[in-house]
Amino acid sequence: MLMILCPDQVAKSVLDIDLEDLADRGIKGLIVDLDNTLMGWDSEEMSAQVREWVAKARERGFSLCITSNALEERVRSVAHSLGIPAISNAVKPRKRPFKQALRLLGLAPEEAVVIGDQIFTDILGGNRVGVHTILIQPISKNELCTTKIMRRLERRVLAWLKRKGLLHGGRASAPGR
Repeated sequence: MLMILCPDQVAKSVLDIDLEDLADRGIKGLIVDLDNTLMGWDSEEMSAQVREWVAKARERGFSLCITSNALEERVRSVAHSLGIPAISNAVKPRKRPFKQALRLLGLAPEEAVVIGDQIFTDILGGNRVGVHTILIQPISKNELCTTKIMRRLERRVLAWLKRKGLLHGGRASAPGR
């Protein structure tokens, strides 16, 4: 049951994701969360390093789409500044926003990855549509109260996955994935 929450990979941040490895595996698109993945939940500015990472991914030939539960104005503003499409008010982990992102990118599930900081939204949603998932550590500890509550449960699930030998740095070793 908890395997649906297991990411295929883990990384400290988007900056630690090996874009060359993804390209070598046939990945063409990155479906990326916004808050605490590309920028802090309470931040108005994206770091220069993350902006450079987005530019590098695009130069490498990846298509990107922000898929976020955040409000439209915030998501649209960031996506516009990066020149990439976005889906706001996504209601992740529903399948619909991930399928919509795949359609926007013109890709099949096996050609994309979902990158995010939460197992109950990003990882669960990506796994539900058969997309390779990468869990990163949140950029900031500042979050919505509801997210802070979910983080407690998330820590328990991640600890269980580690105890079972299914989650460690780099690639997760979920059977059948």
